[in-house]
Amino acid sequence: MPRKPRIEIPGCYHILNRGVERRNVFLEPEDYEHFIERMCSYAKELGIQIHNYCLMSNHYHLLLEISRPVLSNYMRRLGMNYAIYFNKKYRRSGHLWQGRYRSWYVTDEAYLYALMRYIEHNPLEAKLVKQPQEYPYSSFHAFLDPTRRPACLQHSVILQDYGNDVQAIKALLSEPVDHDQLKELKKASAMVEAPEEKKPDEASLKRLFDNVDEIKERNRRILQAYQQGYSQHRIARVLGLSQPTVHGIVKRMKEKRAIPIT
Repeated sequence: MPRKPRIEIPGCYHILNRGVERRNVFLEPEDYEHFIERMCSYAKELGIQIHNYCLMSNHYHLLLEISRPVLSNYMRRLGMNYAIYFNKKYRRSGHLWQGRYRSWYVTDEAYLYALMRYIEHNPLEAKLVKQPQEYPYSSFHAFLDPTRRPACLQHSVILQDYGNDVQAIKALLSEPVDHDQLKELKKASAMVEAPEEKKPDEASLKRLFDNVDEIKERNRRILQAYQQGYSQHRIARVLGLSQPTVHGIVKRMKEKRAIPIT
């Protein structure tokens, strides 16, 4: 029975693929570099934006954005090219990848920024490094070193938001990963079939915090803004706070009011 075609709607996707039987697919620095080069080359050809990536020894994560249905084409070319390169170099034959890549549609900014930290923290959780930015085959490392930064990251969300502000990038991506939050956001994402993109009314959000000096009132309005549909990241930007700080405030305020956390 033929496999169902993937539904590709414009927006951001979290992509994951592993080596067959979880075997290593990157053995030497040259292998990682070849994959990144092809990743960027095909992205440029197809008009795909790369936001984050992390290549581990037996799998990889990508956070990318499409404006038209080219994702399957992109992933097929990337996977096939690298498999040919790898099999020829190491004199092997057969499948390199465990199967079709897995993908999740990113529904909102909260999910987007949670995924960024999750992807960049893979080497840390695998105990390969003491700080996530130390890992050489991730976008975090590339963000901090413009001389080694792949061209396909130039228009990533991180660089759009923070430019070359190294300290701000470190502060954002070094925050601990809230796995419970990520799980809830991923669950919500799975329930969305074809979301319509909405441009947040940031002016209204700013007005909500006009003349607010007391912390308690600020926190109350943070919860109010979140329940009105503003993402935690956008609230954080308007207030000059970190997104994890806003998440903590929302969580505490909901607990005080005995509101289930979603």
